[in-house]
Amino acid sequence: MEDIVKNESTRETFGSRIGFILSAAGAAVGLGNIWGFPTQAASNGGGAFLLVYLVLIFVVAFPMLVVEMAIGRYGQANPVDSMRSLNKNPIAQRIGALVGWLGLSVPSVVLAFYSIVGGWIICFLLAAIAGLVGLTDQASWLKGFSIERNLFGTLLFYVLTILIVQGGVKRGIEKWSTRLMPALFALFIILFIYIMMQQGAMEGLKHYLIPDFDKIWDRKLILAAMGQGFFSLTIGGCSMLIYGSYLSKKENLPKMALSVTLIDTSVAFVAGLVVLPAMFVAMHNGVQIYADDGSLLSSDTLVFTVLPLMFNSLGLLGQLFSVIFFLLLTIAALTSSISMLECPVALVSERFNTKRTPTSWVLGIIIALFSAVIVYHFGAMFGLVVTLATQYLQPFAALMFCLFGGWVWNRNAKFKELESGFAEFRNTRFGKIWPWYVRFVCPLTVIAIIWASFD
Repeated sequence: MEDIVKNESTRETFGSRIGFILSAAGAAVGLGNIWGFPTQAASNGGGAFLLVYLVLIFVVAFPMLVVEMAIGRYGQANPVDSMRSLNKNPIAQRIGALVGWLGLSVPSVVLAFYSIVGGWIICFLLAAIAGLVGLTDQASWLKGFSIERNLFGTLLFYVLTILIVQGGVKRGIEKWSTRLMPALFALFIILFIYIMMQQGAMEGLKHYLIPDFDKIWDRKLILAAMGQGFFSLTIGGCSMLIYGSYLSKKENLPKMALSVTLIDTSVAFVAGLVVLPAMFVAMHNGVQIYADDGSLLSSDTLVFTVLPLMFNSLGLLGQLFSVIFFLLLTIAALTSSISMLECPVALVSERFNTKRTPTSWVLGIIIALFSAVIVYHFGAMFGLVVTLATQYLQPFAALMFCLFGGWVWNRNAKFKELESGFAEFRNTRFGKIWPWYVRFVCPLTVIAIIWASFD
């Protein structure tokens, strides 16, 4: 505990409110929003999925986001030491440390497969650029899923991630997040305007925005929306806990969490505005999207197959917007990957007092070696690692964070932390509901997600 207290005065914090919001939102905004959310919406009734998703984000995921960020700011340390700080009982501290290590394993394992997908995206971006300038052979190689190409893309993605993380909180994460996030929204707006000018786009927009109320009570749809919301906001992924530890005590934490939730949800919503109309444009141009039974074809590779076909069918201008789209995906992937690498970097640099630059490179290279093993044994390992991380490790870590935040963390200490920067918290409606909500409702919700993954 002494190390934790000592660390409060020297620990780096975000330089501005907007810097924190955009950095934390960037951690949440990733391929889950731009790749996962539109795919889930297309597979689960469009507007019906959107409606259920929006309700669950604010009813379940947001209260849990407040828990993770509050634990991080209270502990003012890495996930392991922050979890230890919640209770003075030696047994609770040991179990808390184990929960911290469990939580820390999530971003490390997720980064191992996430960086491979990030590498694909960078390769598609480079392929789109190569196609524009007439380098057809290079473009074909960059589009092919060869081991060499996948390894090249993965390593390039790691280099970009490490270069940002080594700069620290203010000069690395905050500096680049405040540039990348506005660029993300600007590219989305440009792409949306362009796609809505194409034939078939309006039909896709109606499918996305007008819910079929008969489908909203479908169990599969509800669990899919719940799981998507948790993965999108990185609940249980440690990123929000570590970013919370860099948040000033003067800030209104629930308000910050709400801002992050709104930005993350807005990106997912806008991604749906772009991708679903684009799918219907592709169908109008002869690309098959749905099977005869109504299921989505190639759901896992939607953005790598259907959308490039749509862009190619629209000529030179379509190729130009292909570059914009994959640049957008690259930005989204990087804002998440830097938060994943930051978690182990924070632990090692604090525990062993190491310098950030070599720590970032050493840990980045270690995880990259694991990614390289997955690349060379893709068929056997990729799906297994994705399932392990997203269906088991992350939900279980989220459950443990919630149980510790709700039951183990002293009630008065919890209220005192949330009253820092928000003095009237205890007397607000949210302050009265939130403590019992995270004790009962949130854990039961996470258990439902874990149970559904075994079904």
